[in-house]
Formats: sequence, structure tokens, C-alpha cells
Amino acid sequence: MLAATIIAACSNNPYPDADQDAKVLYTSFREAPRTLDPAVAYTSTAHHITANVFDTALEYHFRKRPYELIPGLVESVPSPEVREDGRIAYRFTLREGIRFHADACFVRYHGQDQRTRAVQASDFAFALMRLADPAVNSPIRSSLFAVNDFKSFGDRLVSMRMQDKSFAGLPVHEQYEMAGGIDGVLVHGTGTFEIALDQPDAQILYWFALPFTTPTAWEAVAYYDGNEGRERFADHPVGTGPFRLAAYDKQYRFVLAANEDWYGLKSAAPGSIFPSEGEAHDIASGVIDAASVGKPLPFLKRVEFRRERESIPRFNKFLQGYYDAGDIVKESFDSVVQNDRLSPEMADLGMKLEKAAEPTVYYIGFNMDDPVVGRAGGDRSRKLRQAMSLAIDAERYLKLFTNGRGVPAQSVLPPGLFGHDAGYRNPYRQPDLERAAALLVEAGYANGIDAESGAPLKLTFDTGNTTSQAKLQYQFHINAWRKLGLDVQLAVTNYNQFQAKVRRGAYQIFTWGWIADYPDPENFLFLLESSKARSESEGPNTANFKNAAYDRLFRDMEDMPNTEERRRLIVQMLEILERERPWIELYFRENYSLSHAWLRNTKPFGLTYPTYKYVDIDPVKRADLRRGWNAPVTWPLYALALLVIVLVAPGFATFYRERQ
Repeated sequence: MLAATIIAACSNNPYPDADQDAKVLYTSFREAPRTLDPAVAYTSTAHHITANVFDTALEYHFRKRPYELIPGLVESVPSPEVREDGRIAYRFTLREGIRFHADACFVRYHGQDQRTRAVQASDFAFALMRLADPAVNSPIRSSLFAVNDFKSFGDRLVSMRMQDKSFAGLPVHEQYEMAGGIDGVLVHGTGTFEIALDQPDAQILYWFALPFTTPTAWEAVAYYDGNEGRERFADHPVGTGPFRLAAYDKQYRFVLAANEDWYGLKSAAPGSIFPSEGEAHDIASGVIDAASVGKPLPFLKRVEFRRERESIPRFNKFLQGYYDAGDIVKESFDSVVQNDRLSPEMADLGMKLEKAAEPTVYYIGFNMDDPVVGRAGGDRSRKLRQAMSLAIDAERYLKLFTNGRGVPAQSVLPPGLFGHDAGYRNPYRQPDLERAAALLVEAGYANGIDAESGAPLKLTFDTGNTTSQAKLQYQFHINAWRKLGLDVQLAVTNYNQFQAKVRRGAYQIFTWGWIADYPDPENFLFLLESSKARSESEGPNTANFKNAAYDRLFRDMEDMPNTEERRRLIVQMLEILERERPWIELYFRENYSLSHAWLRNTKPFGLTYPTYKYVDIDPVKRADLRRGWNAPVTWPLYALALLVIVLVAPGFATFYRERQ
């Protein structure tokens, strides 16, 4: 009886039995985000919460690639209009029935009977004013300077606060009203707002697909100020999304609960119905469940995040079925992934491996201001760069240093973006030491000897990463160039010193990377436009590449819609980069993730973008598989029961005899 009782109670399931049949997604986090304020939060950890709690005016189509904007909280993706004053304007019309999550902040300002309210166009204007406010310190503030009066509004606020302390003490929504608002953000009634630009900026719409521009309730910002025991707005989001933050313990767990008052439950908006269109292989490959198509979203009732500081315990819990999806830890990679596919052992458990190239690019760059490797050397330097590019084997690099996680880059444009050509092969990114050596001869650097001086050519590879792993990676490139006879020395400094060298232009060769702010080719091609040169403007063009033909094509391309004409211009730009070689493109980062057989609609998105509303779970299958994987080991309990009987029985026998 004792053993049976113990066995019945034996379970290592960390979740309540009542949730066994519920559609609850279990996942983990390592460290709590610093802030959940949508105007400020810019990390992937924060985005898992903010992008599900805060709806946005626009969204991305879940299944289409290249990425495509679709309407979210607004009825359509706006097109640019030319106003009478010559400015470009975008007009947004809100859907009906959108309400904020029920919250005490509305009771405070509107009475006990009003725990929520309808979203209005002015809530978008308030959000944009917060982005313009220097005191909020939004990381995207400068990205919206094209909006008329956006920067000036922020400057006015700073001036008014300095001149009048009583003004500075007012709630921010009152300050914004007294400052006159932003001239380029016009509110027309309760359901329409408009943004007017001082200059064309076709990419500005992408910011309306990110939580930064979500409609924000002034009541929530005013109420959650950290006073009188209240939380701060940074820890208490009040949004409109398909999920609401139901629990937020930074040391233990977060919980997202389905928003029962979500507008999507009452409409057929594109972002509220599982899409029928997408890449042809989605359903055939199993990443999309055909039964989900056309059904209302979301499928999940809750998403639970449990804190896991260490990667190995987190991965072990995934293998037990207690997390529904997980990253592959480095220590287990070779046993999980073999020949770029899921190992037979993992496949037998019903697990799925998903890979997605992220909108990132990592590269080796040349300082084009340098007299040896840069533009001043003319054709001689160009052929040197071409030869050095031919020596670098990105595929081998990925196998050695990233477990093969990455896509060798042929251009600056990653997969999933308009203009990326999966079939394109850059003639200077196919490793060929023989051709590289011939180019060095043409450049006057045969076997690494400068024909003009007779001395060995000495080059410097600068880096701000001092870790031993990074040094091994840099040495991989140096060894490749050494095969051509080139003497490249590694110059390692700390990050701050390296940044100082870059600002001074005191570098020749370096490595860098870029993570897209939004999925448009402009956000990568601008990295090599002249006005963005680091030496000229402290911009992101760290190679200091300057090419008049490239700049002209860029200006023609940047504000175009994704047409064949835009594609043609992009091809011409890539041809210039192919020949000039300011970069040696290395790879696009690739995300590998595992999910269990019971998880549905696991199409990798690439972007840090909310997909929880599309995910579905078969809780019955999960419970069955969990039980099989975590069956209790019972023989020690039976052995213990036998030992108890052996030890106790003689005592009972003696007691019984004495009673006789």
C-alpha cells in the first residue's frame, strides 16, 4: 500500500494537472527584459511580450516571402499621397471594435464602470509624440525625423521643460498638448490619422509594423508612474493585442493569456484569420497545418515563460517534453543535427527541425579610405581585394565555428528580402586560390611581394573582440590569405579602442555585421551609400565605400515599390559591389530550432516577430508522449517497500508473541 501510494504521487511534471488538456504553450527565458515600454523595448526577449500584447497598424504576412506588409489595426496599407503643400502623406483609417485591455488605469480617470475604452486615432498620435520626446529615449527616434515637425517637437519639449519647472511636472499628455503636438501627425476625428513627411521615405511604413508605434493609452502612462505602490509603465503594458500580460514575475515566470475582447475575434481582418496563401512547400513540409487555414486566431489560450538561466537544463526539459520548442545547445548539436538534417534518434521522437535565415549579414570589410587596400590604389587595389575575397571559404568557416548554422552570402541581401536571388553566385565568392594568385600577379603582389618596392606587403586586420574564440575565427581568414603569400597581422584591441580607430580611419581590414531594422533591401544597400560613410557622417558605411554610380542607383531604388524596375536597379548595384569588393560577404545568420510533434504552424519567421497567435498545439498528443518519456522508475520504490517489510516484520512478530 505504501509503495502504491508513493508511485501514484510520483511525477516530475512542473505544470498543474488541470492544464494537461489545455492549449498552453510552454517556453522559457533567461533574463527578464529591462523594459516593456513599447516606445523603448528593442530586444528579442522584450519583443516576445510586447509584440503579442501590443497590436500594430500594419503587420507582416505570416507565410509569404519576400516579406509583405498587410493591414493590422487599420483597414488598408496606405499609399503615399501628395498634399497641397507638396509634402508626402500617409493616411491610416482604424478598424472598428478595437479596445484596450481592461485595466485599472481607465477606472482611475473614467470611473468605476469603465475598465477599458475604444482605441482612437489620437492614441497613435500620443505614441508618436512619445517617440519624439527625448526624455523617453526611444532607440528609433531619429528614424522618424522625416515626419514634419517630429524633431522640432522634441526640441520644444526640452526647451519648455527647462524654462518652466511647473510645466515639467505635468503629466506628459498635458505637456504634449501644451507643446502643440507634431505638425506632421494629423488626427481626423476618432478613426483616422495622417503622417506628413518633409521628404520621401518609403520605408517609414515598416515602423508601423513594430510595437514602437502601437496605439498607447495616455491613462496607462500617467497612472503607472511607480508612485503609491503602483508599477511603472515599463513593467505594466496595456495594449490591444491578441494576448494580455496576465502575470509578470521577473525572477520566475511570465504569462500571456488570450485576450477575450480582441478585435480579431469579431472581424475578418487579414491578421485575424490563418492565411491560405504562402510558400508552396509550407504545408508539404509540415511546418504549416492545412487544417488551420481559414480559421480564426489565436489558437492558444496561454503562453507561459519559465526562467531558465542555464542552457543545458533548459534543453533537457525540452527533451522531456516540458518545453514545446527549444534552441539546440552547442554541446548537443552533433547528436541532434547530422548532415544538416535531424538525427534519426530525434526524428523517431517526432521532433521537427526548422531553419530560417535571419535578415542579417556578416562580412569582412576593407577601409576604402586606406591608400593600400582602398580606392586610391585604383585597379591594383581592386584586384587585391578580389584576390582576398576568392581566398575565403565561408562554408568551411561556418562548419568550423557555427556548427554550420548560417547561409554563405553571395551578396549583401539575405534570403526573404526583395532582390535576393537564391540562384546567384558571386564570381568572387567561390573559393579559388589559383585564380586569386593570378589576380595578385596582375595587381603586382605576386606571392605577397610588392613589385614596386620589392618588400613583402604587410596588411593589418583590426578587431575589437579579444576572446580566444574570436581570435581563432580571425586566424582562419589570416591563414587563408597566407596561402597566397600575404602577410596579414591581427591587431587586437578592446571594443572601445577599436571604435576609436574606426572613427579616426586608422584601420585596413575588419569584420562587421548588420541586423535589419525592417525587411527591405534599402536597409542593407544603404550600408554602402556614400553619405553614410563612417569617415564623413559617423554613418553605418564602415567600409567608407564611395561610388557615384552606386549612389545614383541607390537614390533611384530606395523609395520605389517592389517592382521589376526596382529589381533591375538592385542587380546593377550588386554588380558594382561584386566588382569593387568593399566587402567580402561571409554569411547570413541562420536560426535552428526544434519543436515537438504536437506543435503546429512552426514556420520560422526570421524576423523577431510575434507568431504565437498562429501557433497551435495538440495537448492530447503532448500528454501521451510526455507520459511515455517520463515514466517513473518504480523498482527502487518496490525495493524500499520490501526493505521496510524485512526490517519491520521481525519487530511485529516479537511484539505479537509478547502480547500472547
